[in-house]
Amino acid sequence: MDNIFHINHPVINIIREYELASDNNEGEKLLELTNKMDELGAWNFEVKVKQILSKLNIHQLQQPVKNLSGGQRKRIALAKTLIDIGFDHKHTLLIMDEPTNHLDVTMIEWLENYLNKENITLLLVTHDRYFLDAVADEIWELERENLYVYKGNYENYIEKKAARIESEIASIDKAKNEYRRELEWMRKQPRARTTKSKSRQDNFYEIEAKAKQKIEDAQLQLQVKMSRLGGKVVEMKKVYKAYNNIVILNGFDYTFNKGERIGIIGKNGVGKSTFLNILQQIENADSGKVNVGDTVVFGNFSQQGLEIKENVRVIEYVKNIAENFPLANGGSLSAAQFLELFLFTPDKQYTFINSLSGGEKKRLQLLSILFKNPNFLILDEPTNDLDLPTLAVLEQFLQNYQGCIIIVSHDRYFMDKLVDHLFIFEGNGIIKDFPGTYSEFRIWEKEQEKLIDEKQQQTFSKTITYKPEVNSAKKKMSFNEKREFELLEKEIPALENERQQLTEQLSNPNLNYIMIEEISNKLLKINSDLEIKEMRWLELSELL
Repeated sequence: MDNIFHINHPVINIIREYELASDNNEGEKLLELTNKMDELGAWNFEVKVKQILSKLNIHQLQQPVKNLSGGQRKRIALAKTLIDIGFDHKHTLLIMDEPTNHLDVTMIEWLENYLNKENITLLLVTHDRYFLDAVADEIWELERENLYVYKGNYENYIEKKAARIESEIASIDKAKNEYRRELEWMRKQPRARTTKSKSRQDNFYEIEAKAKQKIEDAQLQLQVKMSRLGGKVVEMKKVYKAYNNIVILNGFDYTFNKGERIGIIGKNGVGKSTFLNILQQIENADSGKVNVGDTVVFGNFSQQGLEIKENVRVIEYVKNIAENFPLANGGSLSAAQFLELFLFTPDKQYTFINSLSGGEKKRLQLLSILFKNPNFLILDEPTNDLDLPTLAVLEQFLQNYQGCIIIVSHDRYFMDKLVDHLFIFEGNGIIKDFPGTYSEFRIWEKEQEKLIDEKQQQTFSKTITYKPEVNSAKKKMSFNEKREFELLEKEIPALENERQQLTEQLSNPNLNYIMIEEISNKLLKINSDLEIKEMRWLELSELL
């Protein structure tokens, strides 16, 4: 509460009191505060605050922040910022550093829409390429002490960057040719240094610097000699799991095949991590069987991070796993070479791990798992804290990977690029298998919602359809039309009254996200029904 409502302003203070009383179910105080909210005209902003808190799944506002997880703290910080900019329109520049980390896909899509509606200038650091496309219209890239500006989306940035690199390579090749000629002249070391020769000498060093430039564009072509995967991978038969009254798995059946690439999506708390633990036999199911093939070697990239007993250098940490990484062609890569492929320069390899940034530690964790040469990879939010060059390296590695992959990620671009089908965790033990990428699933989901709406609309329309009289001269109202007109005069006020009640319900402080969504859907339906009935009422009133 103190973090979110930190601005000292009458409107913010009254909303803070209102939210606190609502959190504690203090009925009498709520009534008193309602009148104050009316006086200050705070209800519009209260609705916005309620929406932000519910969409980011922030409840129990009296908890101490020290007791919250890293993800919860991130969402608190995000809510505080969004409430600030929503209240004080003087904040015209919003700076966000990886705002999508620790948000599920539903939250990310909501945040995209929210930011697009707000009248702000946004400066954003993100690895989420779909989010980037949704909210940004210009991309800045900082590379080799230069800032490059690209108008347009991520795809346009990739194309323009490729063209820039091609041009730079051509320019470097030209400089190399000139460098060879000038080097020969320099080696002659003419004794008499004229003003002209001194100028040429200075120019030589500029050409030399350009000729020795290196264009580092992260590309990874790595043919892995993966541990052999036998005919039997993993079988899960009638697996049940529940915590208290929360059902995680309800008789789950599935047989994994060689080379499968599965994405897992679902809201927080529906059991995704528990499912992965049961699959790897880290955690036991309540009942059912999990049969893992003898040749299966799991590689588990969890959100817990690196496990280091003592501080060691990067190269020592990797060499403790293995000295070499085997390749499919019979050769191998040393630990140092493998580190370079994952963007650890020779200097960085001798850095102590506790001196690495959060992103570098994540990269090292990922690298150390791949270095063990597993044939069944489980990646739980692997893109958090990884920069785009590292993501490009990881994606190329995984595209060439021949083993099984399961990915839990909020990064829709990453999922679309790598998975063939999805496990949709809907809660209460319901897991659906969708044959396609995440983007295809969202398109299908929206089509299903549209079909349901159309079906409801058709059902409703059938009850009020009428056939116009062929004889246009007839102006008198029939008995059935009179009856319909009388019903409409009762139904329209009733619908208007229901709409008013639902609108008032939306201001209820105890509503969660699901209830808000249900009420909003009802309001849409009522508005649609009212429009149809009012049009029909007008037609009949003309006949009358």
